[in-house]
Amino acid sequence: MALRTNPTERQRRLGAELRRLREQAGLTLHEAGALIDMGRVHLTHVEGGRTAIPSDRLRRLCEGYGCTSSPFIEALVSLAEDKGKGWWSAYKNTMPAAALDLAELESRATHIRSYESLFIPGIFQTEDYIRAIFRVSDVVTNPSDIDRAVEFRMRRQAALTTEDPHTVHVVIHEAALHMRFGGSAVTRRQLLRLVELAELPHVTIQVLPFTADGVPAVNTPFSLIASHNGILKTLQMDHAGQSTLLHGPDSIDQYRSHFNRLSSVALPPVDGSPSAVRHDVRDSLGLIQHIRYSHY
Repeated sequence: MALRTNPTERQRRLGAELRRLREQAGLTLHEAGALIDMGRVHLTHVEGGRTAIPSDRLRRLCEGYGCTSSPFIEALVSLAEDKGKGWWSAYKNTMPAAALDLAELESRATHIRSYESLFIPGIFQTEDYIRAIFRVSDVVTNPSDIDRAVEFRMRRQAALTTEDPHTVHVVIHEAALHMRFGGSAVTRRQLLRLVELAELPHVTIQVLPFTADGVPAVNTPFSLIASHNGILKTLQMDHAGQSTLLHGPDSIDQYRSHFNRLSSVALPPVDGSPSAVRHDVRDSLGLIQHIRYSHY
């Protein structure tokens, strides 16, 4: 079988987890390969995500590494057996690999926690807001490519309304609510969309106000994406039009701590219920509505 030249994030993640288990067990590639009658070079390609590994060999390898967590092993088996097919497959030749990886990851997610500083989170953006962002971007310039990118981002939002949606908790900096993309009417509709989405039982939206005290020094938007019943976790970070996916335990722990701190100093979540609207409290809903009516 030919080697993969461009492994997906899922394939790279499986290889990275196997490499981490092998290194923790203190085994060389040659010693590890001997456990499942696999050559060193072959196992190198498995760890690099360049070739597949049968499920029975995968289980034997984990056993040989001393891994005793059945849920974790089955999560790895799921990564190995997943064909990676979904709605995003239709965009394989027209969208960047990083966008496809993110869409696949979100589709398998059980919980997403994210922080945004200057933009409304992508899965919450209205079509007009998305289009306005791409029009001023130097990443996508051709009109037909913009249409495709807008369509792709809107398709990602379907994960919010499936029969078994993942839970989403976002903290949005107040600066993002003031940023104008597409004019005041587009901004008003976008802010209203936030309030509407917050009514979903699996969506939590908080606003981090300018006046918040004790905010951690985090200037990069990020998402913590948990999949396979929370067993596997991925850190997604945005850098100048590029997306990076990390899954090292240290990075996950660091940004989990950042998110918890951001959430603790942000305003209480948006609650659009009639009883909440009548209360005179300083919360995320009140700030969103104030900006929506006062500034636009």
